[in-house]
Amino acid sequence: MKRPILLFLSTFVLLIPLTVSAQTNKEPVDYVNPYVGNISHLLVPTYPTIHLPNSLLRVYPERESYGGNVLNGLPLIVTSHRGRSAFNLSPFQGDVKDIKRVMPLSYDNEVIKPYYYSVYLDDQDISVQYALSHQSGIYEIAFSQKSKASYIVLNTENGKLTNDGFSISGHQNLDNNTKVYIYLEPEIKPLEISIKQEDQLLANKKSNLAESAYFVLRYPAKTSAVKIRYGVSFISAEQAKRNLRREIKDFNLAALAKAGRDIWNTTLSKIKVSGSEENEKTVFYTSLYRTYERMICISEDGHYFSAYDGKIHSDKGRPFYTDDWIWDTYRATHPLRIIIEPKMESDMIHSYVTMTEQMPRAWMPNFPEVTGDSRRMNSNHGVAMVADAYAKGLKGFNLTQAFNVSKAAITEKTLAPWSSKPAGVLDLFYKKNGYFPSLAPNEKETVPEVHSWERRQPVAVTLGTVYDEWCLSILAKAIGNQEDHAYFSKRSYNYQKIFNPETGFFHPRDTFGVFMPGLDYRFPPGIGGRDAYDENTGYVYRFDVQHNIKHLIELVGGKDAFIEALETMFSTPLGKGKPDFYHIYADHTGNVGQFSMGNEPAMHIPYLYNYAGQPWRSQKRIRNLLNQWFRNDLMGIPGDEDGGGLTSFVVFSQLGFYPVTPGLPMYVIGSPVFEKASIKMGNGKTFTVVCKNYSPDNKYIQSAKLNGIAWNKSWFSHEDLMKGGTLELVMDKNPNKKWATEKDSVPPSFRMD
Repeated sequence: MKRPILLFLSTFVLLIPLTVSAQTNKEPVDYVNPYVGNISHLLVPTYPTIHLPNSLLRVYPERESYGGNVLNGLPLIVTSHRGRSAFNLSPFQGDVKDIKRVMPLSYDNEVIKPYYYSVYLDDQDISVQYALSHQSGIYEIAFSQKSKASYIVLNTENGKLTNDGFSISGHQNLDNNTKVYIYLEPEIKPLEISIKQEDQLLANKKSNLAESAYFVLRYPAKTSAVKIRYGVSFISAEQAKRNLRREIKDFNLAALAKAGRDIWNTTLSKIKVSGSEENEKTVFYTSLYRTYERMICISEDGHYFSAYDGKIHSDKGRPFYTDDWIWDTYRATHPLRIIIEPKMESDMIHSYVTMTEQMPRAWMPNFPEVTGDSRRMNSNHGVAMVADAYAKGLKGFNLTQAFNVSKAAITEKTLAPWSSKPAGVLDLFYKKNGYFPSLAPNEKETVPEVHSWERRQPVAVTLGTVYDEWCLSILAKAIGNQEDHAYFSKRSYNYQKIFNPETGFFHPRDTFGVFMPGLDYRFPPGIGGRDAYDENTGYVYRFDVQHNIKHLIELVGGKDAFIEALETMFSTPLGKGKPDFYHIYADHTGNVGQFSMGNEPAMHIPYLYNYAGQPWRSQKRIRNLLNQWFRNDLMGIPGDEDGGGLTSFVVFSQLGFYPVTPGLPMYVIGSPVFEKASIKMGNGKTFTVVCKNYSPDNKYIQSAKLNGIAWNKSWFSHEDLMKGGTLELVMDKNPNKKWATEKDSVPPSFRMD
């Protein structure tokens, strides 16, 4: 048993000195720990994804969960975020009769880096290494049982493979008439490539595989190692071969891993942080790495397959991106890219608009994936992505077209969650009355636009859509459409229609205008509270007016009442035992009282104390939440991460500011974690946040300077950021309750005055 481990380590040492040396020499990529969050608090964990930034090819170990006992073969490509792997590769030594379609592989000594994977398959004494490029990868499989023949098993599910005696190519069918293709070749030609079907090994022949069959590559005894390289494509098997040939010229896995490491280090080095807390650096750079998991570029040699019309298109010289869950990512992931990856963000928005040209109805997507737009969740926040980019000066996309397709998505498509149907009776009611109606007591759902297993989510839909309408008003003004600007600006106040002045909460109303009777804001009816809200209680949705927080404070009763409302949310207990509570609210994790750090609609809430003139409370809350819920361990993420949805909150918050209102070009100041953080922005300039009197325990701002001038505001503009310069904060362990408390110190709302 010892010798194979030593062989494995001898190869591994070739790579690891490139990544880990003395602690003082660690680079940003060395801090990334892909295992953070791999054990979920309740729903879906993070996956330790091996990929290059925003690239088509992504893999992670195929197992039930982090605690899984075996690997289900080795992965070749994950085709959607948190999805299963297409194709499957399994090494084996032993009797051929024991070979299965997918081999259960007992494993140990696993190492995962963003660009590299290795594992020891202990039952069979096989060592595996893996590295990848953007659309191709290499496996190196070292066999140790020299007296036994060595095999490589390759299969596809719901697809076809063929071989020419040396290489293997084929496809796997995905949803919506989409296919993923592969071209694979070993460094050494196998003795034969056989077909195993229904436990029978068929003669070596160049043949297509039936769905239940799979290829078995046989190598002679004493084979020490087999290297396999492959390319993937969404266009064709021939394109997969071209992708491989373009990216990987040989079988040098160490060189490929080194190239991947360099790409990641260059990418992550766009933000450099320093301070005494090594774990915080790991949390930061791991979070930043997560934000590059999506969207993915699917351009291949200037072309891409679009599931939106089932055709292959020229990308016309611009990368085409897909795979995004905009309900999560508009809040902070897209705003982060505007700062450090503006060209990529512009290309992504251009891709969104291009998708609409290929769809039967030109409605802005909200959950675009490789297989098309899945229309999940509520609202149509693609318009928020566009409005934020426009407000912050991004160009390179058709603003008029973006407005038109966003407007169509909000006015022509139904607002009913998880539905792609045209507008219906509920949407006509919303247009006329300004709110999405709930069911009346004992009323049965009969509206066909409401998904068969979903609910109306009336408060969530209303609040999300009035924000979208505010974003539409910004774009309308930008293109000179004054009529729509005035119309949607006025409609963006319609959150008032569902505000219950007797309770100070947003409260569902039926078509008769009657507030839902007997409503407990902790336990509204429906799984996830979906008869009223969505995935969160009424306490979180009480603060879901991102675009006009100033007016929300007035509705609640003024600044003191608003502070009390925030404190009440953080202090109100769940009200049920955890099994009962989480049976209803599986997404509402990371709780501090009724607040949910594990769900995106809550991410802006800790910053809202600033708007009521008590920024010290935001500083306290943000740092406590970071310490409580985002850690360098297997459960270090409190909820569904969604490809940057939650971790972008961490990146911003550890830097010390956050984009509370996408669409307003400004940032609200929190409490920076590091002694110094330097952000190299897309315009080539650098913005630095410096903490004087730094200590990990010093979370409170005593005073501030922006570019050497005293700064008594709890926010700064995007223009201030993009000019470059320095935000200098003097910190202490106890709060300065007077800093940034004046009337003109609070962040702006609605629009920049």
